[in-house]
Parts: sequence; C-alpha cells; structure tokens
Amino acid sequence: MEAFEQFVKVAMEAEGLVVTAGVKFPVTRKTKKLLHDEFQTHGYEVDLVGARGDELVLATVKSFFGSKGVTFSAVHDPAAQDSGAYRLLNDPVIREGVVHGAAERYGYDRTQVHLRLYVGKWARTRGTDNKAETKQWCSAQIVGAGPIEVFDVSDVVPEVKRVAASGTYINDPVIVALKVLTAAELASCE
Repeated sequence: MEAFEQFVKVAMEAEGLVVTAGVKFPVTRKTKKLLHDEFQTHGYEVDLVGARGDELVLATVKSFFGSKGVTFSAVHDPAAQDSGAYRLLNDPVIREGVVHGAAERYGYDRTQVHLRLYVGKWARTRGTDNKAETKQWCSAQIVGAGPIEVFDVSDVVPEVKRVAASGTYINDPVIVALKVLTAAELASCE
C-alpha cells in the first residue's frame, strides 16, 4: 500500500469502515475493432474499498507529492495527458462496471456505493483552480449513491491526528509515526 493510501485508510477506518487495499473488478468493454465486434475483460483496481452495513466506499487515491499534482484536465477528460490514472472517474463504462461489480461482489445495492477521490497534492496551473474545478465536475457525476466525493490532505490529516491523539493503542504505521514525532516534540497529534 502506498504511503498516502495508508493515511486515507486510517481516516476511512475512523468513519467505522472496514478497509482493504488494491481490489480489482473485472469490466468487459467493446474494443475499437471496426471489422467485427470484439470484447475484452480487464481488471480495474480500486485503491481502497471500505465497507460497513449501510455503505460501500470505493476510493481512488492520488498523492502526487513528488510531482506536479492532480490536474482538473486529467480527472475529467479521458483524452487528456495523464488521464489514464483517472479512468475510474472519467470513463463511464469503467466507472459503472466497477460500481456494479463491487455492489454485486459485496452484496450492496448500487444506491449504497460511494465513489471517492482522495488527493494529496493539487497541481498549480496558471488560470485553473484544479481543486475547485475538480470538485465541481465530480459533484455533477452521479455514481451509485450520488456524486463523486472529493477529499484532500486537509480533510485527511485532521482525522488521522484525531485517531492518533486517542489513548487507544492502534498498531498502524501512520499512527505510530505520528505518536513517535509527538513524543520527540517534532509534531503534535492535537
């Protein structure tokens, strides 16, 4: 599991979700063959899947701390450069196939399935507010239970710090790292 995914996992668990990483869902698509119809099935990975009795959460996590960050164009436009990493969001066939497959696999109604995007770093693009435009576009995409939900590091870190500040022992690398940094007076869990 990628490091930022681990932070997101802790935040999702704080919501009462049981979370697992790297689940693939098969989606069958028609190929671009012109001479005849041909279909291929590929497994599309969801970074984190969270479940509890009333909802199933499918989360795609993009940290990009060491690169330019998440851009609006890549999230919403399947033809944009770097858009392939966002197929779960911007390709309706894949999106619907994964939601349907997850609902069926785990025994949820489609109306209980939530799709989320977690962003570590937003790109800085002249003339484009990548965060605002992405949130606006996602809010118009109705998938399963409703619009695609967007969270970023400013939403995740306070939840993780809240969990770390509790007196409960949790053997999780993110929580332990925060507690170690707090003990060394280099950070605070509060």
